[in-house]
This record gives sequence, structure tokens and C-alpha cells, in this order.
Amino acid sequence: MGTEPGLTACKRVPVAMTIAGSDSGGGAGIEADLKTFSILGVHGTVAVTSVTAQNTLTVTAIFDLPGWMVYEQIRTVHEDMGIDAAKTGMLSNTDIIASVSKAVKNFEIKLVVDPVMVAKSGARLLREDAVDALKNQLLPLALIVTPNAFEAEILAGFKVESIQDAEKAARVIHEKYGVPAVVVKGGHLKHGEVVDVLYYNGEIHHLRSQRFPHGCFHGAGCAYSAAITAFLAKGYSVVEAVKASKNFIDVAIERGLKVGKGHCPVNPMAYIEALGLTDHTRAPQQPLYHSRGSIV
Repeated sequence: MGTEPGLTACKRVPVAMTIAGSDSGGGAGIEADLKTFSILGVHGTVAVTSVTAQNTLTVTAIFDLPGWMVYEQIRTVHEDMGIDAAKTGMLSNTDIIASVSKAVKNFEIKLVVDPVMVAKSGARLLREDAVDALKNQLLPLALIVTPNAFEAEILAGFKVESIQDAEKAARVIHEKYGVPAVVVKGGHLKHGEVVDVLYYNGEIHHLRSQRFPHGCFHGAGCAYSAAITAFLAKGYSVVEAVKASKNFIDVAIERGLKVGKGHCPVNPMAYIEALGLTDHTRAPQQPLYHSRGSIV
């Protein structure tokens, strides 16, 4: 059948999925991920793992969905739309991790793992008895893992305080769990700049930016990994996806949303505002802030 007069044929939009918890405050979790997916021009889908009662100050309650329901959400979306890339966030228990791992295997999903363990407020989001399941069941299935310094310490087994520590941790995580690409985020490293360390294909890349002392950081890890997922879904290479996502998250942090009485959330919309774009499917090929840092 032809297209009706005045209408153009629909072009397939890449599909990205977030497999994570819901943040009722809207700053992190699937809420931050879906905002990021939309801004970067991919269709966002979800598999909700947990529902949290949360704001910028605290997490007061957590309700975990059963693993079978998490699996069914992934299966249903994959069966209809396909999933070009997915990310995981809050996976609080072994049942959920096992179900997600099964789905990733069965549907051969290109996966980014954000190994969420503790919320900005200090609330634990991954049970201690589930850490080994994350390490041994899910990480070997991932294409990229994006730990902060604290999470890298848990995964690598030693303190991560300097850029050299981050480089070593990235290599060790790759070797221990077989993850092809490891991004150790540099926000908590002892360095004047924020230096994220990417290990991939035997090479180390430093992704540099200035620190934003007055920026907003709630949901930063969620949005960063969601951006990587979106760019992978659009066909970017691993290195290209991580570099583009570094640009994205720096803007979202610097121009964060001043809401709440605690840790204010990142602002994914700022990426479009900074570029002056109305076409959100385009992404810059160069860093946004040449004078504020460099990506190597």
C-alpha cells in the first residue's frame, strides 16, 4: 500500500530500555532515564524493578516487583518492538538479577550496567546478599559497566582514589567479569578535574571535564548510563557513545534543576537548550565546552 497524500512514511526510531527502579521525586531511576532517552531521540521503554518513595532528601520505602514480572516486561517489549540497547539501574535482590540475566541471554540484548548500590541520600539500593549475583550473573553479559569510585572498589576489590587506581580498577573489572568496556566515573576521585576512565579493547581513554561545585548530581549516574544506552541504540561505537554521553551529562549537571531541599537533580533538557537545537535527534560531534576541559 502507498502512503496517503500529505503523509510521509514513518521511519523506525531506535528503541532503548531502562531496567530500573522508579524515583517518585523524578530525579533518578527510570524517570531520569526516560527523559534522557527522549532528549537523545530514541524511544524509551521500561521494565520497572522496584518502586521507591523518594525525594531529594531520602528514600523512605522500597517495594520490589517479583522477578517474573520484571522478565515479562522485558519479553513483551522485545517481542513487539525489539530492543536496540538496554541499561540496568536498581536491581535490589537476587531474584530480580536472575530474571534480568535470563532475559538478556534469551533476547541477546546489548546491555549497559550501572551497578547501583547506594542512593545519593545514603539509602542502600542493592542488598548485600545480591552483590555476588550482580558480579557473577549479570556483569559477564554486559557490554559496558559504569561504576563510580565506590562501586569500582566493590567490584575490583581495592581502594579507588586516584586516576591510576581507576585505570587499574577498570582493567581488573574487565578481566574478572569479562565486561568488554569499563567506565570508572571520576566524580569522587582525588583530582582537580573530573576524569572518567574508559577501558576498552586494551586501551585507556581519559574523559575530562571541570568540576561543577554548584551543579546538581541526583540522578547523574542514571542519566549518564542512559545516554550511553541511547547512543548505542542509535549505532554509535562504544567509545563514541561514552564520549558523547560525557558531554551530555556535564551539561545536565551544570544546569541542574534547583528543586527540593536536598540533592538537586540533573537536567537532561539542558542538553537541547545548550545546543540551541529543536531537532533532538542530532548530537554534537565535538565537546560542548572546549575551554572547560578536554576529552582524550
